[in-house]
Amino acid sequence: MDKQFFTKQLLKWAKTVDRPMPWKGEKNPYFIWLSEIILQQTRVEQGLPYFLKFKKKYPTVHDLANAPEDEVMKLWEGLGYYSRARNLHFTAKNISENLGGEFPKTLDEILKLKGVGVYTAAAIASFAYDLPHAVVDGNVYRVLSRYFGIETPIDSTEGKKEFSSLANILLEKKKAAKYNQAIMDFGATQCTPKLTDCKRCFLKRNCQAFQNGKVFELPVKSKKIKKKTRHFNYLVLNVNGNVWVQKRTQKDIWQNLYEFPLIETETLLKKDVLSKHDIWDDLIGDFDYDIKHISTPFRQQLTHRTIIGTFLEIDLPSNFSIKKNTYIKVDRKNLSKFAFPKIIDLYLKDNSLNLYSMLQDLE
Repeated sequence: MDKQFFTKQLLKWAKTVDRPMPWKGEKNPYFIWLSEIILQQTRVEQGLPYFLKFKKKYPTVHDLANAPEDEVMKLWEGLGYYSRARNLHFTAKNISENLGGEFPKTLDEILKLKGVGVYTAAAIASFAYDLPHAVVDGNVYRVLSRYFGIETPIDSTEGKKEFSSLANILLEKKKAAKYNQAIMDFGATQCTPKLTDCKRCFLKRNCQAFQNGKVFELPVKSKKIKKKTRHFNYLVLNVNGNVWVQKRTQKDIWQNLYEFPLIETETLLKKDVLSKHDIWDDLIGDFDYDIKHISTPFRQQLTHRTIIGTFLEIDLPSNFSIKKNTYIKVDRKNLSKFAFPKIIDLYLKDNSLNLYSMLQDLE
């Protein structure tokens, strides 16, 4: 198959479309890096507001480096995959303190930055410096697998090597940035996962997937994600308008985000299990308490797990305190200043909670 035809037609098509985005045509490697990190595993429409917020709040890499971590995490709140935010902050500090605020200018050096993989490095290298490196993201996998009829699984080692090699062969090396943007735009607007418009596609005559009726069979993935369900029971301990929160510091989901005291159980909340739990005993001890309400379960779907969150509103006497210094006493009115996982944020923002009596609901 004529690979030059594919590249020429794609670049020709790119001149006829306008997919405006704030980072398009950007040459500042800091903004390109920022946009690419935000868009990892994130739809453009979801990531765009975050990019604009970060760009305004931190106009230079030094500004981001000097920001408190909690502030960065709060600005990232709701975007998910929070390791990206931690890596973003770490790398900003590294560039600011160790590289004089200057981004590396070669692919190999860019790859040394924490949180930067092959795709992101190629994007920064080509868009900022027009270096001849092809990007291979989800859009590119889909376009290439369909057009060339490649059935090698994209999540296999063999597949990654095959697609990377093909992408670099197709790359117009003197117009790397334009070509990379073109193929990603084509995958995002024309050769989409489900709503394709193949009959009007300028590549349909040579597209193997279209000609052989395999458009929705490609690309191929070999691995199926096994999802685990975890039950989080949050204790909202109320004392005169104050509650207690803690930062998640363990190597688990939502690291460095805040949460209410948590008891994790194997199944949905049961009164007899919860009240006998060691964490419950450590927190409540001999203090009198009144469980006012329990929320209906909230659900948050993550890539590898489903989180079912239940919130218990518990009133405690004015002399109540928690001995562990990992907990912070906070005026409930100030909770909006903390970065919480989405499931807690949903609970706090829900003004129509369907609450039940604990004694009635958990027996």
